[in-house]
Amino acid sequence: MSDDAQGRRGPTRDAAVVVARDEKGLVAILAADFPRHGGEYLFLPGGRREDGESPEQCARRELQEEAGITAKQWRPLGAYAITLESTARIHLYQAQDLTLGPQQLTPTEEDFKLSWWPLADAITAAAEGRFLLPAGPLALLLADHT
Repeated sequence: MSDDAQGRRGPTRDAAVVVARDEKGLVAILAADFPRHGGEYLFLPGGRREDGESPEQCARRELQEEAGITAKQWRPLGAYAITLESTARIHLYQAQDLTLGPQQLTPTEEDFKLSWWPLADAITAAAEGRFLLPAGPLALLLADHT
């Protein structure tokens, strides 16, 4: 793979992250232990795009797999560079009109715990540094202001 296709820090694969809000305005939040990073962290459903998927298809798949949720209403919140040295982008979405079902977790995801939070509490948790990755807090803030 060329440096252009790979970027300086690895392959360029877009990703998607979802703010799923129920009819009460609660947000689906996942939590898991990340020992390499010092403990339990919060995050939103999301992940890397598979070959042939659009960003929205990726968001829909990740939401269903990680949280067991399907949604009828989807709104893009923007797409942002993952790093300056990569062409990969992270696509943020808000999903509403939700239907709940079972999580479809892979072995590396089996400890993902789903809970429902008021949006303001999730934003407070982000401000306290309880999210491991930056896309979740950004998506929460954008969902709160659009």
